Amino acid sequence: MIKTLIIEDEPLVAKDLKNQLKTLNEEIEIITTLGSTAEAIAWFQSNPQPDLIFMDIQLSDGVSFDILKEVTITAPIIFTTAYDQYAIQAFKHNSIDYLLKPIDAEELQHALDQFKLYTSENSDFSVKLKGLLSNLNQGGGKYKERFMVQTRNTLMPVPIGDIAYFSKEELIYIYTKENNRYLSENHSMEEIEEMCDPKQFYRANRQAIINVAMIERVKSSYNGKLLAVLKPPFAMEIDISREKASDFKEWLDS
Repeated sequence: MIKTLIIEDEPLVAKDLKNQLKTLNEEIEIITTLGSTAEAIAWFQSNPQPDLIFMDIQLSDGVSFDILKEVTITAPIIFTTAYDQYAIQAFKHNSIDYLLKPIDAEELQHALDQFKLYTSENSDFSVKLKGLLSNLNQGGGKYKERFMVQTRNTLMPVPIGDIAYFSKEELIYIYTKENNRYLSENHSMEEIEEMCDPKQFYRANRQAIINVAMIERVKSSYNGKLLAVLKPPFAMEIDISREKASDFKEWLDS
């Protein structure tokens, strides 16, 4: 049996992946599903390595690359991701496969075939992961320079520097520094987060990604959360959860 670990914070995505894997290869045994970097790090610290790992890049409490920095993983990894150009280039360079969401059955089968090939060649995946992290830390990718928005039944480009924050309401909207609101093109918040330079934009919570240039000051609230107060013309405060408070302060100070 191929003991397989799934690291994915979206239950429906994880369930669909499980079902597809069972259909494609009856030798696959799903050990467990983990939904956060913290949960994954704790799991690897107290469990033996699986035979195969499916790892989502964007998790509820950060990115899965943080797991690789905290624990040694020798098992082959198949990453799942929304589109991220520099990461995909790194995966290819290091012979680590990846799947774009939504996961296609044919692509999943190809990834499993790659897994069989790698294991038959006794590839050293720990070396490949070190190469992957090296490429990512060099910041070799290119982030999105503009987003297309819908306005009056037409599409219009908005430069990334003009964006104050992204907001998930019933739909996802882009707010410019002039407080104009536009409906975003068809991207999830996770995809938008991956497309934006992390030095400039921060995922404050599930509903907001904010531009550092729009933060006027930061306040502490009674429950341990932080509140990012935006500059005019915005009369609003954006919550930073207690779990992200320390990371947010480091981001502001970097």
